[in-house]
Parts: sequence; structure tokens; C-alpha cells
Amino acid sequence: MALDRAVTESYAPLPALEVSFVMPCLNEAETLEACIRKARLAMARHNLDAEIIVADNGSRDQSPTIARAMGARLVEVTQRGYGAAIRAGVEAAQGKYIVIGDADDSYDFAAVGPFIDRLRKGADLVMGNRFRGGIEAGAMPWKHRYLGNPVLTAIGRIFFGVGIGDFHCGLRAIRKDAFSALKLRTTGMEFASEMVVKAALKGMQIAEVPIVLYRDGRSRRPHLRSFRDGWRHLRFMLLFSPRWLFILPGLSLFTVGAFSSLVLTMEPVRIGPVGFDIGTLLVAGFASLIGYEALLFGVFTKIYAVRQGFHPPHRLLNRLYGRITLEVGLLAGVALSIAGLTDLAFAFLHWRAVGFGALDPQVTMRELIPSVVLMALGVQTVFASFFLSILGIDSR
Repeated sequence: MALDRAVTESYAPLPALEVSFVMPCLNEAETLEACIRKARLAMARHNLDAEIIVADNGSRDQSPTIARAMGARLVEVTQRGYGAAIRAGVEAAQGKYIVIGDADDSYDFAAVGPFIDRLRKGADLVMGNRFRGGIEAGAMPWKHRYLGNPVLTAIGRIFFGVGIGDFHCGLRAIRKDAFSALKLRTTGMEFASEMVVKAALKGMQIAEVPIVLYRDGRSRRPHLRSFRDGWRHLRFMLLFSPRWLFILPGLSLFTVGAFSSLVLTMEPVRIGPVGFDIGTLLVAGFASLIGYEALLFGVFTKIYAVRQGFHPPHRLLNRLYGRITLEVGLLAGVALSIAGLTDLAFAFLHWRAVGFGALDPQVTMRELIPSVVLMALGVQTVFASFFLSILGIDSR
């Protein structure tokens, strides 16, 4: 951890340990002692060669004093945030395996034996599952238990193919080398999602064990803010999944818009009592443009994510990226623009044929709308080709 972000009270190198317990802490004086005692109980019960690290995130109560009195290593983290505290604590840790748990006494650190066993058997990340292990009465608000956590977990499972049932459990264990390989960056509560998402994208082995969630021992309000932090989790998952944010919605819009435009350019369509004419053609044209732009954004985002190491290499994308050069993109864009200009020329000729007078919208709009859409698609393709070429420049 950079010195301007975290300070640890133990500067001398420590001997290699098997396990490091890391507890992010912000004003947890009411519960920190109980958490440290339970971690020590786990160390004795499972004969663990371990250490306990309290990553203090600017507590104004007696938390630092309690950590020192209980013999834990104190890491003072100046950068605020749940994720920042965990990163600092893990980077200061000496253990091969890292057990991360909240310091509010809602988890029993003495019950981490199954987490360590799964890591010893080859798992990279082990998540607790509160829904399988049990949730004590009053330990989780109903909106988190029946709405927030299930919905966000379902989105994570669909977007990233992670076969776990609790994305946001506050008790988890990870190999130190796996944690370093993830290169986690977020500083807030979304850190919990980032760890799981990046582990899945990198093909790491993720395991899950049941864990009981107890009612925490604090008398104050929790740090978690339901809607703010829920949105941060959702936003992170959307940003890390261009397929669901851009590509699939864009492909759907473009396909429906292009097909509808093609049909309505020929003639109006009636389905039962409902008629579709030039108004629908205009909407379909806009849908094509918006869908195409979303597809381009999806490609841009995916290429950037791969090149920056956020996503693993994508075989099909690499193949297409190698074949669709700037010149190919420019030719495709110019071809689309010429097609639009040609259609526009026919519309101009029809206008001239009537002495530049009034025209029948039923006829002219079927020529003008497709021509404008084709020209816009062509211009977008030209600009996109240049931007893709810029992304392809080797910054080294």
C-alpha cells in the first residue's frame, strides 16, 4: 500500500504466515474486541499460524486502542471507503490466505474452518452464503434479504456466470496471490462485487460455504446505505458487462429497427386493426441508429477493458479486430453514405419532376427516412473506424 494511503504499526518484516484475518474498521469499539476474540479462537481451534489485522479507516472512538490492546496489527488507512480499508489491510498482510470479515460482530470468525479448508484444496476465492447458512432474526432488513441481495446476486449470476448465491457476504476468504492478481480498484461498498466479478472474469476457482449472519452488536446506524450502495453495486456490474449494457440492447434495437424500416419502406403494414406507416418508419429509423451506436459503444468498451486487463482476451473479438482495419471500416462507411446519397438523389429527382412543388408524404418520406438513416450509419462507421484504430495503437 502506498505510504500516503495506509500506515501500519509493524514495519519489520514478519515471518511467512498461513492466514491473515483482515477486519475493516470504522468506529467499531462496541464489537471489535468480540471479533478479535473469535478470530483468536479460530486460530486455536484449527491450529492456524495466523495474524489479525485491523484496517482502521479513521475511527474516532476507541477502536484503535482496542485493536492494540488485543494484540492485533493496526493499519491506519487514510483513504476513506470500505474497499480502500480492505485493500490496505490485505496489502499489509503476511498470510498466504486472507480471511476478510466485517468488524461489527455479525459473523463468527471462529467458524472460518471451512473457508480455510476450501482454500487449501485449491479454491482461489471462498464466499460465505448467508441464505444457506441462516440469517438471525433482525440481522438483515427485509429489503436487503428479499429484494436487494437476491436481485443483485441474480444479475451477477446472469452477467458473469458466477454460480454463487450471495454476492455480497461480508465474510470471505481469498488467496493473497489471487487478491494481488485481481488488481482491485474501487474504494466503496462495490468492492465486494468487484472482487467476485474480476475473479469470475479471470477464470479463478470460486467456492461457497454456508455461514450464519447474526444481528450485529452495534447500537448505532450501520455504515451501509441501502439505495446508494445498492446502486453502486449495480453500476459496477453494468460497467463491467458491456454485453448486457450495450451489445444485447443495441443488437435488439438495431435488428428490430432495421427489419421494420426495410418492410415499411416498401409499403404500409396492417396487423389486425393496427396500421403501421411512415410514423412507424421514422421511429424504426431512429431505433436503428440508436442500436448501432450502442453496439459500437459495446465494442469500444470491450476492447478497452481487454487492453487494460479488466477483462480476459476475447477470441472472436480479437479475430474481428485483426481483420477489420481502418481501411475496411472507411470503405464500409463510405459505401453506406453513398447508398444514402443515392436514395436522396432519387427523392430529389421526384421533387424536380413536380416542379419542386408539394409532394405526397406517403411517398417522399419512404425515400427520405432510409436515405438519412443510411448516411448517418455511414458517418458513424467512419468515425468508429478511426476510434477503433486509436484504441489499437500500442501505447508502449
